[in-house]
Amino acid sequence: MQETIQFRLNNRSVSLTVDSDRMLLWVLRTELGLTGTKYGCGQSLCGACTVLVNNEAVRSCQIPMSEVRGKSVTTIEGLASEGKPHPLQSAFLQHDAYQCGFCTPGMILNAQALLLKNPNPAKADIVGAMEGNVCRCGSYGRIVRAIQAAAGGTKGGTA
Repeated sequence: MQETIQFRLNNRSVSLTVDSDRMLLWVLRTELGLTGTKYGCGQSLCGACTVLVNNEAVRSCQIPMSEVRGKSVTTIEGLASEGKPHPLQSAFLQHDAYQCGFCTPGMILNAQALLLKNPNPAKADIVGAMEGNVCRCGSYGRIVRAIQAAAGGTKGGTA
């Protein structure tokens, strides 16, 4: 059923008339042209489609538009500020955590949700929080180090 749904997207007000059951992932990619959010498995298992809704990491492939009404949605495109990369984006670059880059937007947004709750997580906290995000290239060690660096928790560069 078509409805007008208002929400904040990357700190801007948005009003769209869409099917309220349409998944957020497809609205972001198709209607809004924000292709940083990736389609991976479509079953909420890989994390490639992760975005923030009210600063919580969610799988956009499983969130209908009706559930974002009145909420704040952040995609990878919304993390940079004033043309400068977000500290997590910079840390991923610095630590070569990108590899193919397919999982990276979801990884970064999931990490952002963690750091918003716990600004200085232990390695075990990072590993636990990132467990649901799959990296096809196997860059997990680099990803953990990048998150530690962004959190200021590198403790001498060891991970």
